Amino acid sequence: MSALSDLRSLTSQQRNAVIASFLGWTLDAFDFFILVFVMKYVASEFGTDIASVTIAITLTLAMRPLGALIFGFMADRFGRRPILMFDILLYSALEFASGFAPTLTTLIILRALYGIAMGGEWGVGASLTMETIPPKMRGLVSGLLQAGYPTGYLVASLVFFLLFPLVGWRGMFMLGALPALIVLYIRTKVDESPVFLERQHRKERARPWAVLRQHARLFVYAVLLMTAFNFFSHGTQDLYPTFLEVQRKLSTTTVGTIAVIYNIGAILGGITFGMLSERIGRRRGIVIAALLALPAIPLWVYSSGPALLATGAFLMQFAVQGAWGIIPAHLNELSPDELRGTFPGLTYQLGNLIAAANATMQAGVAEHYGNDYAFALAAVVGVIAVVVALLAGFGAEAKGIAFGKASRPRPRPSIVPPTGPARERPSTP
Repeated sequence: MSALSDLRSLTSQQRNAVIASFLGWTLDAFDFFILVFVMKYVASEFGTDIASVTIAITLTLAMRPLGALIFGFMADRFGRRPILMFDILLYSALEFASGFAPTLTTLIILRALYGIAMGGEWGVGASLTMETIPPKMRGLVSGLLQAGYPTGYLVASLVFFLLFPLVGWRGMFMLGALPALIVLYIRTKVDESPVFLERQHRKERARPWAVLRQHARLFVYAVLLMTAFNFFSHGTQDLYPTFLEVQRKLSTTTVGTIAVIYNIGAILGGITFGMLSERIGRRRGIVIAALLALPAIPLWVYSSGPALLATGAFLMQFAVQGAWGIIPAHLNELSPDELRGTFPGLTYQLGNLIAAANATMQAGVAEHYGNDYAFALAAVVGVIAVVVALLAGFGAEAKGIAFGKASRPRPRPSIVPPTGPARERPSTP
């Protein structure tokens, strides 16, 4: 059955949940990347340097785990749907308010608060969707959801190209309030997660800290896995435009074109490997995608000419985001039922926080070797691709596990690879 036929097999309520979560993550990423595009103009208006403005980005990333914790606990207590709506309204309002910031300090505070809201969206939206769709659809939908992040990057780049000359940097932030309209769609078209409603019917009360202690080993493993994953993505994205501009002396237009090309590769990779993981398992899918990044390295940073560099960047992001495309399904399947609103988002964002030093580390390596950004990029990705493959390959898997079943055993990460097929506990749709 083709991917399109699979999507058509979903009920209208299931499709609406997928659409809402995809749009929520896409426009969340769109709001985040707006600042990336306008830092130069913000610095100019406030009479400071770009380095000072980057504090806003650092704090946005640093606050995301707090948001995952707060909104995740709320979603496990009050439901995925109302908390997702509240979260989207909050990050849209903070984005809009950023356009009125009278000082850089005010802007930095607003972006830190925005980081809390941004940290909550992914986990809550992913849990709502994964608990709504049939188990056999998790791989495909996982790839679609994760593709929302590079899609948001693309939308931000197009809006910047088309509208920035008309609205300026403040107008860009005001346009970032448009995601609030998604709330109307969720309010009228999306139902609450059936798994959460089942728990409510059984009158189960979440005991988040007790559940986290009970699954401490799994939680630590998931944070380590997501730390490696965030080094994998940031290690291929953060300094790549700088490498193209500084070391390869390419024009801004050429760098922008290459960015569009590798984001298309990211979208296609996430969807492809998400679907593939439904056939071969989550662990195997991640291992294959991660290791495919290794042969792409020479073309990615050592080839000559923009065309070959663009090809290498496309292949690299196809592999990196291919591995990432499996993550929404993988983390939700590993998550305890009582904490599915919290566990995936919190482990993801904690991994992101730990990996936040990547850009500084890579830049330091490059400067040490005479501004050799190619070496810094290749060295980090060469190591981290293997680490991702090892952590995933030797870890736990729960593909096809039934959500919402009482007293089901949880998978545990192991130090030796399981023999035979991945540990699956199939459920009926």
